[in-house]
Amino acid sequence: MPNQSSTPTASSLLTLTIAPAQVIRGGGVLSSTVADIAKLGTRPLIVAGNRTLGICQESLQEIFQAQELQTTSVSYGADCCEVTLKALRKAAKEHKADVIIGVGGGKALDTAKLVGHQLQLPVVTIPTSAATCAGWTALSNVYSESGAFLYDVALSRCPDLLILDYDLIQTAPQRTLVAGIGDAIAKWYEASVSSGHLQDTLVIAAVQLARVLRDILFQKAAAALQSPGSEVWREVVDATVLSAGLIGGLGGAQCRTVAAHAVHNGLTHLSGYASIHGEKVAYGILVQLRLEEMLQGNQLADAARQQLLKFYAEIGLPQKLADLGLGNITLAELQTAAEITLAPNSDIHRLPFPVAWEHLMAAMISTTAPNQLKIKNG
Repeated sequence: MPNQSSTPTASSLLTLTIAPAQVIRGGGVLSSTVADIAKLGTRPLIVAGNRTLGICQESLQEIFQAQELQTTSVSYGADCCEVTLKALRKAAKEHKADVIIGVGGGKALDTAKLVGHQLQLPVVTIPTSAATCAGWTALSNVYSESGAFLYDVALSRCPDLLILDYDLIQTAPQRTLVAGIGDAIAKWYEASVSSGHLQDTLVIAAVQLARVLRDILFQKAAAALQSPGSEVWREVVDATVLSAGLIGGLGGAQCRTVAAHAVHNGLTHLSGYASIHGEKVAYGILVQLRLEEMLQGNQLADAARQQLLKFYAEIGLPQKLADLGLGNITLAELQTAAEITLAPNSDIHRLPFPVAWEHLMAAMISTTAPNQLKIKNG
């Protein structure tokens, strides 16, 4: 009888990058985790921003020297961009680095992960704020030198080690945690649209986790912001840094981003405005819900937007363009952002209906509208 078994082809395989190989969390854990870092390599290249290096370099050097690690530190500059990546690869080779350590916010961690991916070296992420889930994910966003989003890179694996030191996170401005809440709560509004109809077991789990994450943030965010360092504060930090990352790991690319992040990407192409990632994403959720109202007549989206507006007002997330410093945006600038948001490869096209640039512009200027305005699509 002929052998009926077959070898799966590359196209039939699904590779999931769900979680870091190891996660260590707790207050003051950084100093006690150097031995775990040393297992990955003894010649770390530390990638951080100028501010982080200025604040942490001396203390980090003392911690690493205790394990006789031969470190060198390099600033990633202003953004995770091609010029920076090239310089960091050169620095890593000159140092003969055998492990990459990212210390800082989302852009520092994305840069470190991508350099590690390109050089096939292990990666350690040490977030200094709870502004994003970048310390967890197998994904890096690449920007231009001026901060405009260009593309993202799916990495071969999540970090080898994530160190979440609550004491370090607590030194960050509270604004970063508020932004992290905005970035994390977007998981539900985007995943439920892009993947809520799918039957894959892990995708179902990811969507349900996104719903639980939303509920945790609704219930605990305000209390957490009022009591930094408390147990409820730690729970919210875990939600933004860890749980938010797990959703994308379980659900895959189709469960990560839809219109909210696409709007963020478009807005990064407007220069001179100082809002941070999670703030733009939070605003982008309102734009997505507004589109669902306008183009589908979706009353649930209307109710969700009104609920979010109250929540945003309570914790300080932006509700409209003016809150992002874009109160005086010109029509030409708005159209530029809209057209980039609607680029052919944009995640906004995961919406179950087509969006024209004039519809998107209308949604972008009416995120606080009290009543639903129906626009006939087509």
